[in-house]
Amino acid sequence: MRWSIIADPRPVRPLAVSLGDPSGIGPEIVAKAWDARDRAGLPPFFAVGDGLSIEAVWPGPIARLSDPADAVAAFPDALPVIEVQDTGPITPGAPDLAGARCSLDALELAVGLTRSGTAAALVTAPVAKSQLYAIGFTHPGQTEFVAERCGIARENAVMMLAGPTLRTVPVTTHLPLVKVRDALSVELIVQRARITWRGLVRDFGIENPRIVIAGFNPHAGEGGALGTEEIDLIQPAIERLAAEGINVGGPFASDTLFHARARATYDAALCLYHDQALIPIKTLHFDEGVNMTLGLPIVRTSPDHGTAFALAGRNEADPGAMIAAIALAGQCAARRAGAELATAG
Repeated sequence: MRWSIIADPRPVRPLAVSLGDPSGIGPEIVAKAWDARDRAGLPPFFAVGDGLSIEAVWPGPIARLSDPADAVAAFPDALPVIEVQDTGPITPGAPDLAGARCSLDALELAVGLTRSGTAAALVTAPVAKSQLYAIGFTHPGQTEFVAERCGIARENAVMMLAGPTLRTVPVTTHLPLVKVRDALSVELIVQRARITWRGLVRDFGIENPRIVIAGFNPHAGEGGALGTEEIDLIQPAIERLAAEGINVGGPFASDTLFHARARATYDAALCLYHDQALIPIKTLHFDEGVNMTLGLPIVRTSPDHGTAFALAGRNEADPGAMIAAIALAGQCAARRAGAELATAG
């Protein structure tokens, strides 16, 4: 099963795709996504970044534009590019500070174009956070940067990992396991579940989303014999959510939560820590996994992988996750546009 596109009933606006680090695989997979535009049924999009980074890894046609409004007309014949700067010589696989500045400028511009409504949605290619930190970037990642630019507190921007047959949401993200227990609370679980529920309704068109919550301990604690987090934290959160009318179940043992029959019983699974959410997605949908940020006023997606500098410039990068990210962004943007039209009517 591949992502499908729902046509936007309004005049078409293109998606903005920031190229990420120019020395990573972002330029290559964005270009390959354009190559697959007809086969994959992708909506029109334009790249934001240094066009030279694309030319360094791909021989196809690009159209350097000054106005994103021209992207839809250019899209059938060339990959539209809005350039932010010339970073100088680009060596695929060899990141530098100039490339980091370019990736940050591209992200800033792409967010702005999406916030203004010029672009229908935002898709972000991978960046090298270590390089960004070296030029003064102070956010944990692109998600927090985008949330801030959208006026959303970082704790209200929720990561969802989405594939054709599974969606997971980590309640905590980049924490050492030893710190996860202290970070968890009833309030945090409830907040993540509420934002997930709203995202499933608004962006995925699910009228009454079914959410499950994974257990924290082996076998979901076995009634307290293997830990009491299920009793102390998860069950009270479930009761509060159920009282609000949210269709939620759990806690369920995570070792039996992700097989095919189990996945058919829910629309998203809340997981208590990073690997509990990411291992099943990357196992089932490694080349189609999408990182989507819920809770934003804009649609934002990203391929669920990194810069892969070791692959850059070798024509070996698989564009599947970028294609999926663009497809999902177009699908969700179309749903939001349709809902706005219905409300206005």
